[in-house]
Parts: sequence; C-alpha cells; structure tokens
Amino acid sequence: MSDNEFGNFLRSRREAVRPADVGLPAGPRRRTPGLRRSELAMLAGISVEYLTRLEQGRDRHPSAEVLGALVGALQLSPGDREQLWLILGHNKPTALCPAAAEPPVQQIRPGVRAVLDRLEPNPALVVNRIGDVLAHTTAYQQLAGPLGVLDGDPPNLPRFVLTDSRARAAHPDWEQLADVHVNQLKLGSHEQDPHSAQLVAELSAVGAEFTNRFRRPATPVVRHGTERWRHPEVGELRLDFEVMDLTEIDVQRLIVYVPHDEATSQALDRLNGRGPGALRAVRS
Repeated sequence: MSDNEFGNFLRSRREAVRPADVGLPAGPRRRTPGLRRSELAMLAGISVEYLTRLEQGRDRHPSAEVLGALVGALQLSPGDREQLWLILGHNKPTALCPAAAEPPVQQIRPGVRAVLDRLEPNPALVVNRIGDVLAHTTAYQQLAGPLGVLDGDPPNLPRFVLTDSRARAAHPDWEQLADVHVNQLKLGSHEQDPHSAQLVAELSAVGAEFTNRFRRPATPVVRHGTERWRHPEVGELRLDFEVMDLTEIDVQRLIVYVPHDEATSQALDRLNGRGPGALRAVRS
C-alpha cells in the first residue's frame, strides 16, 4: 500500500454516501459532503478516533471484522470492493466478499435468464467469479461451441484459454486474452474456497504460462474492449464486448458481444442463420 491510498479511498467513499442513503437525516449546517466521521463510525460500530487513524494513514491494517463493517456501512459496490481489494494487496478476501469461503454460485436468477433471452441474437454469457460459464445465449453457442469453449462441465473460461490447444487457434491475440482471464481468476479465487483453490492448483500444472501471470499484482477487471476470434465456419471476427456486474456479494458478470465492423456483422448473421442486418456493427 503506497502513501495513504487506503485512507484516501475510505474518506472519498464516506464523502460520497448521502445520509439519506443509510437512513440518517441530512440536518442543517452540514459542512462536509456525505457522511460525517461520527456517522460512519456509528454505522460501522467503531470509534471516531479509530476511523480518524484509518483515514489519516496512522493505522493501515484494520481487522477483517472492521473492514467488513466498513464495507457494509459504506454500501460499497462490487467495483468499489474490487478496488479496495487491490489497494489492500489481495489480503482481505472474506471481508470484501462475505461469500468467499463458499463455492462460487452456479445458478442465475430467472430475471437474468430473461435478460439473456432478450439479448438474442447477440452472443452473451454469464460467468461467476472464477470464470465458470453459468448461462449463455444461443448466439454465443453458435460462436463459441464449435471452438470448444463450452466443452467443460461446467465450461470455464480460464481453463479453456490456458489448457485447451484450440484456444490459441480461436484467439489470435491469445497472450492478451490469457492475461485478462488469469487476472480475473486471481480476483475471484480464494484460498478459503476449495473449489477455486482446486482450479488454481489445476492451472498451476500448466507451468509458467499460468504461474507467471498469477504472480503478477492484480489489476481491475477489463470491462470493455475488442477481441479477435477465428471461427472455423465464418473466419476472423472482431467483437466489441462490455462486462457488467450482476450481483453484490458473490459476483456474477454479464458479458455481451457486438460486432465491431460490418464484416463481422455479416459473418454473425450467417452463423446465426439470420438475414443481413440482424446484427448491426457498432462502428463503421
């Protein structure tokens, strides 16, 4: 942790929470944005003096219990918890994710399933925190199925990318894709959870391609960009993607692909058996 990154993060999030968001009156003559220190201390069940030390950087090692109380009191989003995790050096997983000691969730809500149905004919999928594919659109099956992505039980993106020889043929930019998936696995895996620990151990057997990447400091999840795919039926594709968090505790993510260019749009139309123009390229 460099300088006072944790204290600055804590103060900025405290100032971003409106009193009404946590059931407190705004009150007159409020000179500070967001919550006062005394209010956050009360909500988290700690003393004002201790909170002051944390924000000023005089104490940089809160217990898991204190950290969990602050996460709850500040109503941190999954993205905020992820950032805090990186600030703390990946040292407090169970406080930032209370379900960390449990196996990653393998089901999705009916509402998420309905959203996926509405996303047809776009390739889209839902993954859990270690990259298991929980659900996907028919269009994603048409895209990824012939490449072997969905062959596992359950299918797992890091496992496919790191252990299946077909992955390098399917993804011309394999090195960058491997970086992304190993980083996301690092963010989502926890030693307290035997399921994710087993996956890490399995991938470690691959050797340096995995272990060198897994040793690197974690970075925030890549939430948008462009991937190149090479499909046996329609050739090379350029797909833009967006990544969205779906749950607050044991994170699930929705990944949606759209054509980057007109050639990809036409190729996906052929792949899905649809007429030209069913999928519109997002840029010319």
